[in-house]
Amino acid sequence: MAKSIATPSKILLRVPNWVGDAVMSLPALEQLRQKFPAAEVVVLARPTVADLYRHLPAVSRVLVFDQRGRHRGLSGLRRLASEIRRQRFDLAVLFQNAFQAALVAWWAGIPQRLGYARDARRWLLTVPVAVPRKGEIPAHETYYYLELLRRAGLLDTLPKVAHIPLAPDPALVERMRLRLRESGVSDAHPRVVLAPGASYGSAKCWLPERYAALADRLVEAHQAAVLLCGTSSEARLGEEIVKHMRCKPVSFIGQTTLAEFLALLSSADLFIGNDSGAMHLAAGVGLPQVIIFGPTDENGTGPLNPDARIVKHAVPCSPCFLRRCPIDHRCMGRISVDEVWRTVEEVLAAERRSQTPPAGAHP
Repeated sequence: MAKSIATPSKILLRVPNWVGDAVMSLPALEQLRQKFPAAEVVVLARPTVADLYRHLPAVSRVLVFDQRGRHRGLSGLRRLASEIRRQRFDLAVLFQNAFQAALVAWWAGIPQRLGYARDARRWLLTVPVAVPRKGEIPAHETYYYLELLRRAGLLDTLPKVAHIPLAPDPALVERMRLRLRESGVSDAHPRVVLAPGASYGSAKCWLPERYAALADRLVEAHQAAVLLCGTSSEARLGEEIVKHMRCKPVSFIGQTTLAEFLALLSSADLFIGNDSGAMHLAAGVGLPQVIIFGPTDENGTGPLNPDARIVKHAVPCSPCFLRRCPIDHRCMGRISVDEVWRTVEEVLAAERRSQTPPAGAHP
């Protein structure tokens, strides 16, 4: 058992840098808030994930770690630590695993520093926690963050997590609905979000020409509006898909913030994509999903969403968790358009059935 933690009045929570990891850490954030209901909980986040926390009831406020601007390099980290020191936190909880996260908390003089004892940072932590071994906790990554709190004595048991709800900003939802109308997207036919990228690396991505063929089928069979989504770094991937399509999608690649994308998802009917942060955001709003898995493990990072369907081919080298495939990308290459299409049709049919009133029901 880790060293006991004195009740804090101000908590600095260093959250993960990747969108998917940030979503999967939210149940632990909620548990931390329940444990210390009177404390001010301040999230320290990179700009790419900061929007996820701004309107959460469990979060008092958000500090942005501007790693490419004022907090860049060693002098920038020193500046960040100085800014944090002035706020007199009495507990730092490090969901982010890097050495740097512990170093900044130590430089900031936070007297209690809780985190996993990994990445050579044990000596920087006052409450170092052993990393759970395989099989000690449930496989899904959500429990990795919850277990940190349990091993520190802040939880008695691990709660069961079946869903991580995300609530878009209502004003942004209306704004995104207006943008859809201005783009010629009606409510009469399915709106399908296609998210073909993955920030972690190309190994997670299904082939762009197959996404293009799938999108064309959606338009031709269902008159669907295909909403091509992704970050600005995925612009070339989006162009490749558009080049292979006969029909024209509506591209939002590089045109939405995280908060706007979350609002867009709430106006869609189906999400199709890879194992990515976008997948976890779509799961959070309860959107029906078809997710294509290859080099990663759906048991560990899959969407917590009862309306999600996984398409995957078992190959001996998967899961490898590599960013780029060193051989022939067989885990993704063996997944055909027909196979994904059959799953898409099943999900759309189930959605139609759920929206059809039972026989004899009054309007």
